[in-house]
Amino acid sequence: MINPFKKLYTDKELVLFRFLRKIKVFERLNNKELSVFMPYLYLRHYNSEEVVFFRNDPANAFYIVKSGRVALTVDVNETFESLTEITANKAFGDNALLENAQRIYTAIIKSESADIYVVPHVNLMEIFQDHIEIKAKVMTSLSELYNSYTQNLFRAYQASFGFFDLSQTYKNP
Repeated sequence: MINPFKKLYTDKELVLFRFLRKIKVFERLNNKELSVFMPYLYLRHYNSEEVVFFRNDPANAFYIVKSGRVALTVDVNETFESLTEITANKAFGDNALLENAQRIYTAIIKSESADIYVVPHVNLMEIFQDHIEIKAKVMTSLSELYNSYTQNLFRAYQASFGFFDLSQTYKNP
């Protein structure tokens, strides 16, 4: 039986939901849960070489790349070393999903331009406070993402034959 009171979504909303579900932290959310984020998705245009944020900045927003390329870099001895490049259908700045976090890398636009959805930290915290089931699903996905980062770190350590002191990874803050 069809529920006549069930919320129907426009084609544009459904396209946005499919796009968002490609992002690891949103993959578990249904349409109704994703719709909670819609008022807080701000599409921003960036130009080449524009800095999205610097290392040590407060983690004030989560970013989802609609188009373009973003380099994630870390500053080492007065230069920037590339960690990775983020492209369309990928996200960065995921530590904005945590409270009181600071950026651990710098994000710089590397394409001619980029269109990026920005989700402010303050709105994420409001959503998490009002929708505990959404927070649980997002945090489960974030934990899986951070676990994959740790696995990659260990693989890099093994491949470099212990080039750096791995014990620094688990120092208490």
